[in-house]
Amino acid sequence: MSDHVLLIEQPGDWKPHFPEYPVVVAEDYLTNPRYSSHTRLRVINLCRSHRYLSEGYYCSLLAEARQHKVVPTVRTLQDLSRKSIYSLDTEDIDRKVARVLGRKRVGLQPTAFEMTVFFGQCAPKEMHEIGQQLFSIFRAPLFKVEFKLVGQWRIDAIKPLALNSLTPEQETAFFEALDNYLKRPWRKPRGPRNFKYDLAILQNPDEDLPPSNRAALNQFVRQGKALGLEVDLIDRKDFGRLAEYDALFIRETTRIDHYTYRFARKADGEGMVVIDDPDSILKCTNKVYLAELLAGQKVPTPRTLILRKENILAAEEVIGYPVVLKIPDGSFSRGVFKAEDRAELEEISKRLFKESDLILAQEFVYTEFDWRVGILNKQPLYVCQYLMSKKHWQIVNHQAKGSLRQGGFRTLPVDQAPPVVLKTALKAANLIGDGLYGVDLKQTDRGVMVIEVNDNPSLDAGVEDEVLKEGLYQAIMKDLVRRLDLMRRR
Repeated sequence: MSDHVLLIEQPGDWKPHFPEYPVVVAEDYLTNPRYSSHTRLRVINLCRSHRYLSEGYYCSLLAEARQHKVVPTVRTLQDLSRKSIYSLDTEDIDRKVARVLGRKRVGLQPTAFEMTVFFGQCAPKEMHEIGQQLFSIFRAPLFKVEFKLVGQWRIDAIKPLALNSLTPEQETAFFEALDNYLKRPWRKPRGPRNFKYDLAILQNPDEDLPPSNRAALNQFVRQGKALGLEVDLIDRKDFGRLAEYDALFIRETTRIDHYTYRFARKADGEGMVVIDDPDSILKCTNKVYLAELLAGQKVPTPRTLILRKENILAAEEVIGYPVVLKIPDGSFSRGVFKAEDRAELEEISKRLFKESDLILAQEFVYTEFDWRVGILNKQPLYVCQYLMSKKHWQIVNHQAKGSLRQGGFRTLPVDQAPPVVLKTALKAANLIGDGLYGVDLKQTDRGVMVIEVNDNPSLDAGVEDEVLKEGLYQAIMKDLVRRLDLMRRR
């Protein structure tokens, strides 16, 4: 048997002039034991209908149950069936659509345009990158994309196509794309070793301030393989391959309006183990949400207010100066500013309200260092003291001349940290979940205060691993294996 098959609904769907491929009628695939017992089979579902509980739907469903590599997956079928779902995944693509279709194009309709996408290939040429991005999100063999001009160009609908509905010109384009797709391996070739699980680590080698440096990433790979994990470093281009893995570990700065969140959401939807999970990203990256959560659960924090444009002077009245102003989704000290007086309060607020309808005002509490407690599965993993950047009030000075400047650090054994620091950090992190978190705290004469909970904490070789060394990476990889074992037993 071939290592791949093409499924069709009716024998007549495969026309006499079509090229030779291993074609199987859906009924045969669903009922013939030779397919249910075949492993590592690549399935391309070309059935006419993929509606819920149709024959085409069951082909994708049983393919996944048989652990065949299938396009489209049931998840993709569900996503494409409801615009309310897929529109969440295409928001950033819409911005690119607006740029490309906003240019003058010969023959373009005034308010509407559509194109077909075959395995990520499409015409016209300038839309090729958009077609590939859409295929990386929605792994369907063939679909139509409808665009409309409503203020600006945007995706209006994505609709699956049936093979028997293609024109002769489209048939030619489809089989060219199919041939190119089948030439690409489902995943990169493996070595002779057998691994228990496959782990993808999402990272961005071009990120200015990544949560893990190259040496740390190499340690994750090394320690993971020692524990039976095949570890691949992936980047944003690998979105379409995500379902090939058993687990995802995000080592790139996360944001909601960013592909890191879409990676987490897709991994979670595929039933994979994922750190950072999408709920943790949602809760941690928005400081407004976090402030409300901590206040409601009586976790001590600096005095904090949620500001709207209409009440910015409340920061002056309730907190006083200096006051720290934050955009909701900043990270690594970005989007955090200090106002010394009303003029600065108004000027900074005006800038921040261009990005968000709500911003955060927080009491300025100066300490020589911030505590960071790393927590994994509701247990403390490491403890650091991050010193303020030289002649600056933050750990990272983004306004330093030349480039950003960071303060020093001290890494301590967990049992040498003040118990109240550990207890407060655990109380805050446990409100989020059982993932990997970094809790930032300040220790003052008024007690220990939580500044924020990070879903994507720094794990750099030479810093956070100063005490545990390779044991830090082993602990995280062991926890991923534990989660995978639990999932397998369910």
